Amino acid sequence: MPSILQCIDCAQQYPIDRVIYTCAACGSLLDVAHDLSAGGGVTRSLFDDRLGALSPPYNSGVWRFKELVYPGIEDSAIVSRMEGNTNLYEQPRLAAFAGVDTLFLKHEGENPTGSFKDRGMTTGVTQANVLGMTRVACASTGNTSASMAAYAAYAGLQGIIFLQNRQIALGKLAQGVAFGATCLQVNADFDRNMELVQIVSEQLGIYLLNSVNPFRLEGQKSIIFEALQQLRWRVPDWVVVPGGNLGNSSAFGKALREMFEVGLIDRLPRLAIVQAEGANPLYRHFAGGFKRFEPVKAETIATAIKIGNPVNLRKAIRTLEWTGGVVEEVSDQQIMDAKAIIDGVGIGCEPASACSLAGARKLVENSVIRPGDSVLAVLTGHIMKDPEATIGYHTGELPGISPRLRNRIQQVDDDLQAIVRLLN
Repeated sequence: MPSILQCIDCAQQYPIDRVIYTCAACGSLLDVAHDLSAGGGVTRSLFDDRLGALSPPYNSGVWRFKELVYPGIEDSAIVSRMEGNTNLYEQPRLAAFAGVDTLFLKHEGENPTGSFKDRGMTTGVTQANVLGMTRVACASTGNTSASMAAYAAYAGLQGIIFLQNRQIALGKLAQGVAFGATCLQVNADFDRNMELVQIVSEQLGIYLLNSVNPFRLEGQKSIIFEALQQLRWRVPDWVVVPGGNLGNSSAFGKALREMFEVGLIDRLPRLAIVQAEGANPLYRHFAGGFKRFEPVKAETIATAIKIGNPVNLRKAIRTLEWTGGVVEEVSDQQIMDAKAIIDGVGIGCEPASACSLAGARKLVENSVIRPGDSVLAVLTGHIMKDPEATIGYHTGELPGISPRLRNRIQQVDDDLQAIVRLLN
């Protein structure tokens, strides 16, 4: 099944080994397009038989679906850290909070560096390896940089990170530093850093690993492949996902279309993309009937999705069109309350992840999602990615946010009777 790069708008095609991120003819985004016309032997049993594999590449929750991710690649070229294979949780208290009977949480914070980015980075760094690149770069709010730095170091490449100069969670910044990447903290927000890294990468011949790179999204498709495999290939009514740079939203649409095309599923779920109120350009565009897109100056406690001008906008809109999807927004208060609920049942997540639960709840309240619908929600990052936000919520120190589900840290003297009285 040969693959090519193809423009999503004008259908111009390019060889898969060309270093190119947007169409040279019209400037639009590119897909990695696979020839799935004959099915290529892609069946449920093919992927099910690989479950529990102990050896690479099929011990990875990305490369288990190799025929739909990067068919034909030599196993020796793959850069993998056994990413994926993340848990799918069904927790009645969370379903009750959302207001639905059936809620599944796919926890991508259980990947090697603590976020879903590892799924896209294994394919992105693999392609860098195939192309013979020696340096890779990204702009990041934190999770992308942590993942890229780890996979670059693992592959023997030099990682270069463009970071904004404030609101970088230490749990994420520490990873980029620890994994040996060159960290440039630029006096600019994410959107400007994204512009800068694209210019610098082109001028210096550095391979760009933000999600404008179509190989990144090929890996992120496997979130949906794996979740539906865990559901025994039963399609939920809704898939709910946080929206920042819109890479996951874009990848999910492509994954679902390809699964339908090869017969792995017989229908598509509806997709709901949830943004923070302070970083909601897609929500505004959706509410305005997609007539005119306007970037925003992003500001939210959910730093992983604090993006005002998402590069994957067109692909995300395509996903909404394919799935009859919707876009919702939630406040920072709703995000942190939902996070406290997720944390409180022992699962835990970073703030941006909680958009999924908060958004599902709001969509139920607005009668978009029905109580009897089955919902698959994606948690994108680990609770330890942003411990400052967690502690700040429970100590009541987050500006503008009330700790409605506060778990106070109890202060007590070194006095046995006082401790007993407190615990009674």
